[in-house]
Amino acid sequence: MITSVIALATCAVLVPFLAAALGLLAGRRSPGGPAVVAVTGATGCAVLAVLVASGAGAGPAEAWVPFTPTGGIPIVLGARVDALSATVGVMVGVVALAVQVYSAGLMRGRPRYASFSALISLFTAAMLTVVFSADLLIVYVGWEVMGVCSYLLIGHHWEDRPTTAAALKAFLMTRVGDVGLLFGIVVLGLAAGSFRITAVLDAVPGMSPGPVLAGTLLITLGVVAKSGQFPLHSWLPDAMAGPAPVSALIHAATMVAAGVVLVVRLYPAFLAAPVTLAVLGVLAAITMLGAALAALGAEDLKRVLAYSTVSQLGLMFGALAAGGATAALTHLLAHAAFKALLFLAAGAVAVAVGGSQLSRMGGLRRGMPVTFATATVGFAALAALPPTSGFVSKDGVVDVMWHGRGPVATILLGSALLTTAVTGAYVTRAWLRTFAGPVREPGVREVPALLTGPLVALAVPALGLGVYWVTTGALRVDRAVALTCTGFALAGVVAGYLGWRRAPAWSAPRVLATAFGTDDLYERTLVPVVQRLATRVVRADDGVGAAVRGTGNAARRLGGALRLTQTGNPQFYVTGVLAGVLLIAVGVAMLG
Repeated sequence: MITSVIALATCAVLVPFLAAALGLLAGRRSPGGPAVVAVTGATGCAVLAVLVASGAGAGPAEAWVPFTPTGGIPIVLGARVDALSATVGVMVGVVALAVQVYSAGLMRGRPRYASFSALISLFTAAMLTVVFSADLLIVYVGWEVMGVCSYLLIGHHWEDRPTTAAALKAFLMTRVGDVGLLFGIVVLGLAAGSFRITAVLDAVPGMSPGPVLAGTLLITLGVVAKSGQFPLHSWLPDAMAGPAPVSALIHAATMVAAGVVLVVRLYPAFLAAPVTLAVLGVLAAITMLGAALAALGAEDLKRVLAYSTVSQLGLMFGALAAGGATAALTHLLAHAAFKALLFLAAGAVAVAVGGSQLSRMGGLRRGMPVTFATATVGFAALAALPPTSGFVSKDGVVDVMWHGRGPVATILLGSALLTTAVTGAYVTRAWLRTFAGPVREPGVREVPALLTGPLVALAVPALGLGVYWVTTGALRVDRAVALTCTGFALAGVVAGYLGWRRAPAWSAPRVLATAFGTDDLYERTLVPVVQRLATRVVRADDGVGAAVRGTGNAARRLGGALRLTQTGNPQFYVTGVLAGVLLIAVGVAMLG
């Protein structure tokens, strides 16, 4: 029986999907139609997500129907609502609404806005499919639709070659991980005899270690690629070529967050594979600190925030590796609020000064007071300064590592504390170079209300969630952990301030500015191998094509020869029959 909460969750997925279709149709009829449809659809989606969350308190609910016969393990079409899916659903709905409103103010009237807003709606529907689906294969469908949407949205300005290259890079690098994810789903599904998530998790205790380890490792490959973790991280900063709303959506609430959500949903399987968690922890430790150092050297505000996203996701995966699924999810929620705020603020600044390069910014606090105030809240949350949401959630992540056991937990703790200090430094540097110092672009004014409205709305949870969690007792912060984290964060803030005072336009060493030369390394090692392999595949394909074409040509020539015998002359046919009879008679006489 389909309960009301399941029906609401289904509608939450369908509403943005319908908005995508109607938005494209409305674009042909009226210029303002796509904006109305997009914002209305996002509002309905957000309201439905809140209703789902309010009804999820009664406990998990799940319903499904057979989707298609397979001759083997059936695929089901259904939804599951629990605390995880309900919470993440609200996060996706709220951020998607803010992004659609912001997009209406930023891009309405521009070429291809109708397709842009429709793709954002489809992107939202795909993420909610991942969140609410009860079947792993349907999760994979939503996962892939997000990949296609990200490719199209990042490459929205397809007339710009670097933008097209960034979109293609994101598509190809995430596809590498998606292959692993698909095989991982198949391994776990075959071992469990079902692709339903609850059935797979129920079967995990009875599985042999091999399928659990292989399945989780393959899923980890997909998660690492989708969430921009080392070594498949370099596509994420390049994705900044897309418009600011795309960055906010991808980096805050949908695509990169999907990896964390999937690991949390399958967490019992990961707990049964400690080797997988160790691998995930080592990759997270490398990612969180390496990306933070890269952010310290970035000269573009959006790239600073992009590397910051990679680093913060590393913290979440580190918490998962240390056994803290709740801490990882809490930081995911806080990060969605303050990172969406920061990306939209960066977009507002870019509109005002005509670009996102830090060299063009400075002194903007006077001309853009609303953007300055809201971005300051976002930067404070990113730096984990009290009493923001980032302070509380970040301390929860570090607390899990603090009390963890084993070498991986120790490595994660050290990396997390160093990352906290480096984060404080690059946040201070970016904030000061954007809003302090002399004015580099005179005459800069605040952006319209449609752009500042979402900033104010997102600043409320970025600041208020931390206060709410602490005052209500929903989250407890260990005093020693809080003091230690705050000390490292303040040390980074002071270092960033002193560095800015000494050299406001400080240029980072090349090793940081190029993010440790990861792309150059790939160009020298992986790209030639892939190109040679592709050349051989093309040659093999040409050989197969030549064989097929040769067979067709031979059949055509044979048919042409036989056609010569079809003259329509009865005398010719009788002569042929008599000649055949004569040959048979001669053959019988000779052999007989």
